[in-house]
Amino acid sequence: MQAPERPFLQRLMSWPRWRTTLGAASVPFVLFSFTWQAGHHVLAYRIYLTAIACLLLFTLLEQWPRRLPRRVARWVLQALLVTAIVPPLMAFWYWFGTEPGAPPFYEVPQRMEGFFALSFLGVIVTHWTALAALFRERDARIVQAERARGELEREAVSARLRQLQAQVEPHFLFNTLANVQALVDAGSPQASPVLASLVAYLRAAVPRLNQSSHLLGQELEMTQAYLHLMQLRMPDRLQYRVYADPAAAQLACPPMTLLTLVENAVRHGIDPSLAGGRIEVAVRLEGGRCRMSVRDTGVGLQPGSKGLGTGLATLRERLRLMFGDAASVRLSEVQPHGVLAEVELPA
Repeated sequence: MQAPERPFLQRLMSWPRWRTTLGAASVPFVLFSFTWQAGHHVLAYRIYLTAIACLLLFTLLEQWPRRLPRRVARWVLQALLVTAIVPPLMAFWYWFGTEPGAPPFYEVPQRMEGFFALSFLGVIVTHWTALAALFRERDARIVQAERARGELEREAVSARLRQLQAQVEPHFLFNTLANVQALVDAGSPQASPVLASLVAYLRAAVPRLNQSSHLLGQELEMTQAYLHLMQLRMPDRLQYRVYADPAAAQLACPPMTLLTLVENAVRHGIDPSLAGGRIEVAVRLEGGRCRMSVRDTGVGLQPGSKGLGTGLATLRERLRLMFGDAASVRLSEVQPHGVLAEVELPA
């Protein structure tokens, strides 16, 4: 992404340019003012008008000519021409200041010495000022390009998060609806209250699913509602407990961070177990970190398991995009059976 070029007059009237130009022109003016025998106004207009002409040429060369030969760098052309114009301008001011009938300045040794001294110092000051301005503008363009690239990267990350979030939503909703369908097919009397709980849960949860992040307190509410829903579906096979440090409620996290761990515990731990099991959810703040853990007493990690489905894989990607290497997801086996899933985030 490249910023549009500013118009010529806008560049020319930039106060930083005038400040730099007048500041650089003041150097030879101050140096020569101690030994200058003619009026100081003569010295002033020769130096400052030359500096203004150099500024005008420098600005003009930024956009004109539009195209240059490939081997000619625009910044080199600017530095050379702005420097080269100083002696002719000084010669013009000396010629302009010659009184009628007086000999030309190049025939007067004292005036010729002044011309050479002003031209020499003017060339040096102009050259280094032009180079400094060019390098400063180059650095400004680099910073601007870095900002533009950073903005594009943030937009790409945001788009990737939305894409992953879109994958999570149907994954979670279809799993929950499949549970309700199983109750209906089995003719369970729990089907109606489970469906009512599901509707109430979805009314609260669905508006938050499209957000890139929300508060951990909202996540805990959704998690408790989901666990209550699952307990209605299998009241004799699921017990649960949820604990969270009160201060953790205001922390930001991607939607369904904790809920994904709980859903995996239900689907891959409790559901396959004939005896069911217990799920314990804990959220703690320790040493500037937030640790979420979901422990179940289900069937545990099965041979050939690759992270218990797509939910955790998507969660890992979403956490990486939001927190980089500062977040982690870990799975470990619990004895005698079960799984401990942990997520750690910056607090």
